Amino acid sequence: MTITAINVRNQFRGTIKEIIEGPVVSEVDVQTAGGLIVTSVITTRSVKELDLQVGREVVALVKSTEVSIATL
Repeated sequence: MTITAINVRNQFRGTIKEIIEGPVVSEVDVQTAGGLIVTSVITTRSVKELDLQVGREVVALVKSTEVSIATL
């Protein structure tokens, strides 16, 4: 799948601010130009394969069917 195949409303361009690597999954925090922090949980293998690093510019793609809201 290419970035152009995803609805533009579901894309957030930003910069990786933090990567918390675990043995199987990792959290990647992306700060958007508007100041929003988007966190993605992906496999640690994917972090390595995509060569994700703090400071790298990326595009976060969000599937609206997988977004949840919870109260604190």
